[in-house]
Formats: sequence, C-alpha cells, structure tokens
Amino acid sequence: MTEDDPTDEISDIEARIEALAEIAERCRKYILASKIAIGSGAALLLITILGVFGLGQTAALGSITLVLGGIVLLGSNISTLRQAEDSIRAAEALRAQLISRINLRVVEDTPMKLV
Repeated sequence: MTEDDPTDEISDIEARIEALAEIAERCRKYILASKIAIGSGAALLLITILGVFGLGQTAALGSITLVLGGIVLLGSNISTLRQAEDSIRAAEALRAQLISRINLRVVEDTPMKLV
C-alpha cells in the first residue's frame, strides 16, 4: 500500500455510511411512532370532546399531550433523517471519488485447459 492508496479511507467512509444508515432507520421508526401518537391522541381528543365514553379532563389533557409530543417527535426526527440522508449522499460521493482514483485492473476469465 502506498500513501496515495485510499483503501483505508474508503473503509472508514463505508463504516460511517453504515452508522448513518442505522441512524436513518431509527429515525424512520420514531417517525412512525410519532404518527401513531398523533393519530391516537387526536382520536382520544375527539372521543373526549364527543363524550362517548364519559372520559374527563384528564383524558383530554392526555390526548393533547400525545398530539403535541407526537408533533415535536415527528419534526425532530424528520430533521435528523434529512441530515443523515444528506450525509450519506455526501459520503457515497466521496467514496466514489476515492474509488475512481484507484488504478483498478480488469481481470479476464480465461477458460481452463484440460490435460
């Protein structure tokens, strides 16, 4: 390996891409959970307002908390997901650039001769 060989740097970038992909996946899970919280909070608030099950003020406050907490969680994780995806794209572009600097040889498949 020479100093110009970017193999180690490519390995580091690939590890970073994997870590960012895990962060993005975790954000997607939190986004789903926040959407569920918003939906269930809105449904509970509607049920409380209509007085279907005779739920009180505590249920109304809880439903409002679910909706607001879900909105905050959704916004935060969408922002983090976008940042992670941007970082992944930048890292992949850098990796492609480093790979293009490597002098790769084409290895041809030659048929084996039977003796």
